[in-house]
Amino acid sequence: MAERGRGLHGWLVIDKPMGPSSAQVVGRLKRALRDGGHGGPRSGPGQLRIGHGGTLDPLASGVLPVALGEATKLTGALLNGPKTYRFTIAFGVATSTDDREGEVVATSDHRPQAAALEALLPRFTGPIAQAPPAFSALKVDGRRAYQRARAGEAVELAPRPVVIHHLALLMADGTAGTATFEVRCSKGTYVRSLARDLAMAAGTVGHVAMLRRTGAGPFTLAQAISLDSACQLMLGAAPEQALLPLTAGLDDIPVLAVTPREAELLQQGQRLVGPRVAPGRYFATLGSVPVALVEADTHDLHVVRGFNCL
Repeated sequence: MAERGRGLHGWLVIDKPMGPSSAQVVGRLKRALRDGGHGGPRSGPGQLRIGHGGTLDPLASGVLPVALGEATKLTGALLNGPKTYRFTIAFGVATSTDDREGEVVATSDHRPQAAALEALLPRFTGPIAQAPPAFSALKVDGRRAYQRARAGEAVELAPRPVVIHHLALLMADGTAGTATFEVRCSKGTYVRSLARDLAMAAGTVGHVAMLRRTGAGPFTLAQAISLDSACQLMLGAAPEQALLPLTAGLDDIPVLAVTPREAELLQQGQRLVGPRVAPGRYFATLGSVPVALVEADTHDLHVVRGFNCL
């Protein structure tokens, strides 16, 4: 293992359990790396960078991509990608947080049936305007909305445009008053708001009783490992064997092989003059080592994001 965690560049896909926050998951992995002798000092230039690619609420479970080293430079792009969830609405009870953590704020005796729910789905598919929940991390006049809501303030957030790429009813239990859905949605979508609005459109109220993320950008549950398993691997002698490659974060981008001299120029932030590929975005690599995310046009090749993996 390289000193101070150098060489640890890639992705861990964690199947986050209910309970810890996304930041707490990252904290546990950092401690495991340090305890295993791979994490470097607590601060300074030798510190191993680690961060997650998309927050999950503590009550939610599922896919949480965690970036290590140079992969942290790609979390912004990952956050802009679509995400897929399965969620269960419990009808008849609305809560202050739109999930089972909040206080009851309204009730209804109506329990919608499967056919009525199916008929509503086209209304919530495609580009829609969605009001975020009051208990969210969005800022209102410099303070988080959830901080204002917890202080007893009335919080109303303006609707925002989001895109629901896919929405399907998986199961409805009229007796229990629950229904489970699958949704693939754009950045900025709140599943709690979607559940709240679906219930209201069905003539009742409801809240999210279960939320599980099954996909985030290119990552799925098929690639995910438990948090406990990931921590054990980080404590081991070769934690890099547990990582998906850095390029897995943007696997829809083609690879462009470069020479050692071209790699050197790109790492210095210089352009490669002259058309060599079709216009578009590429991963420039030297052998199997990522060098830079580059943009090609008709005149040259320039660096969008450089990587220090050599």
